[in-house]
Amino acid sequence: MPEEEQKLREAAQMLRFFRNDDFIVILDERGKEFSTVEFSSWLGKSLMISKKRILFVIGGPWGFSDEIRSRADLAMSLSRMTFSHQMVRLLFLEQLYRAFTVIRGEPYHHE
Repeated sequence: MPEEEQKLREAAQMLRFFRNDDFIVILDERGKEFSTVEFSSWLGKSLMISKKRILFVIGGPWGFSDEIRSRADLAMSLSRMTFSHQMVRLLFLEQLYRAFTVIRGEPYHHE
């Protein structure tokens, strides 16, 4: 299937799960980069916004369609490198864990 067609099909599937009051964060190599502490601070503040859900979205092998990019509230990068979907899930989950430990006030060994 051509790249653009695949991105459009993936977008249609994603959009079915999005609600109007969701805060959408796409994980994209061209997005904003955070340190762990910066991400923790951002996440702590974001949990206080009036949106009901914060959705972190991993794109397909060709990335995101323009429609998903325009719907996203933030594009966030874990790295400028490319990772498999399985690795992104693992890396992002580990960063979420670290962020919540920082939010809880547990010591962070890099400070």
